[in-house]
Amino acid sequence: MSSFIPVNEPLLNGNEKKYLMECIDTGWISSEGPFVPLFEEKFSGRVEREHGIAVANGSGALDIAVQALGLGPGDEVILPAFTIISCAAAVVRAGAHPVLVDADPLTWNMDVSQVAEKITPRTRAIMMVHIYGLPVDMAPLLELAGRHGLKIIEDAAEMHGQTYNGRPCGSFGDISTFSFYPNKHITTGEGGMLVCNDSNLAERCRSLRNLCFQANKRFVHEELGWNYRMTNLQAAMGLAQLERLDEFVMRKRVMGNRYNELFRGVSHVQLPVARTGFAESIYWVYGLLLDNDVTFDAEGMMKRLGARGIGTRPFFWPMHEQPVFRKMGLFTGDVHPVAERLARRGLYLPSGMALTERQMEIVAAAVHEVLA
Repeated sequence: MSSFIPVNEPLLNGNEKKYLMECIDTGWISSEGPFVPLFEEKFSGRVEREHGIAVANGSGALDIAVQALGLGPGDEVILPAFTIISCAAAVVRAGAHPVLVDADPLTWNMDVSQVAEKITPRTRAIMMVHIYGLPVDMAPLLELAGRHGLKIIEDAAEMHGQTYNGRPCGSFGDISTFSFYPNKHITTGEGGMLVCNDSNLAERCRSLRNLCFQANKRFVHEELGWNYRMTNLQAAMGLAQLERLDEFVMRKRVMGNRYNELFRGVSHVQLPVARTGFAESIYWVYGLLLDNDVTFDAEGMMKRLGARGIGTRPFFWPMHEQPVFRKMGLFTGDVHPVAERLARRGLYLPSGMALTERQMEIVAAAVHEVLA
C-alpha cells in the first residue's frame, strides 16, 4: 500500500514564515498586532466590502452576525438543511428559530425554489450558505429579501475567490462570513472574518468580538459579547495566503478538472457540477455521491478507501437529523430527502492545496477499484 494521502494538506510556502517571524521578532503575537487591521483591510477589499472584522473562527463569525443583526426570540431564520451545524447553532443560541429548506440534488446548495413558501410573518432573515464549490443562486433570494424586508446572512466560508455572475461571493449579504480553517483556500490555522458595508453594523461586530468592552469603562459591561479575537500570528499567515488567492483558485480548478478527467466514464457515482449559468466551480472539496444501486453507503466507501491509504470525509449531516436539535424539540416532522441522501451517500476525496498530480491518480485508481 502506498503512503497515506490525507484529505487535506495546506500549502504554506509563500510569505507565511517571513510574516510570522516578524510577529515573533517584534513581540506582537496577540490580537493587538498590526497584521490584524492590515488583513481585515486587504481581505474586505478583495471581496469588495467596506469593513472587515477578523475573528477566531468561522463559527464565531456566524454567532456575531446573528447577534449583530438583532435576531432573537420569536424570529425565524431560513437556512439550508444541508450545511455545517455552526449555521443552525448560531440561530438557536440566539433564541431564534431555524427554518430549513432542502438541498438542490445537482449543486448540493440550498434549493432556492423552496424558500418563498417558508416565509411567515415571523421571518426576519435568510442565511444562505455556499456549499463545496458553487455559490447559491442568489438573485432569487435577494429579490425575496428585498420584497419581504428580510436580512441576508451570507455564509461564504468555502468560497474564497469564487464569484456569482462576476461579483465576489461575500459581497451579497447584509453581513457575510468566512472561515480560515486549514482546508479553506486561505487558512490562518483557525480564524474567520465578517464583512459588511454598514459602519454601525461593523462597529457592533467589533464590540461583540471583544467582550463588549467599553471605551471609557473597559471592565463595565452593558451586554455580553465573546472573546472571538484573531491573533496577529493568524492574521500574518492570512495575509501571506491572501497574496496567493488567485493562484490557489486556479490550482483548485486544475485539480477539479483533473479529477473530472480521471473519473470520466465511472459509473454508479455523481460527480460535482463543474459550472452553472452564474459560476464555475472552485472545487473547495471534491465530492462524490454514490448512486442508490451501490450496495454500500458513504461510510462503507470511506472504509474501503481508508484501507487503501486514502483519506476522506463524509458530507454534512442534515440539521433536522442532528440529535442535539431533536432533543430540543426542533424540526419535528421535517423531511428533507435530498439532504438525507447527501449525508448517507456523499463523501469527499483528498482535495487539499498541496495535493500532487500523482496522488490524485492514486486516489482515482482506488475509487475505480472500489466501485468496480
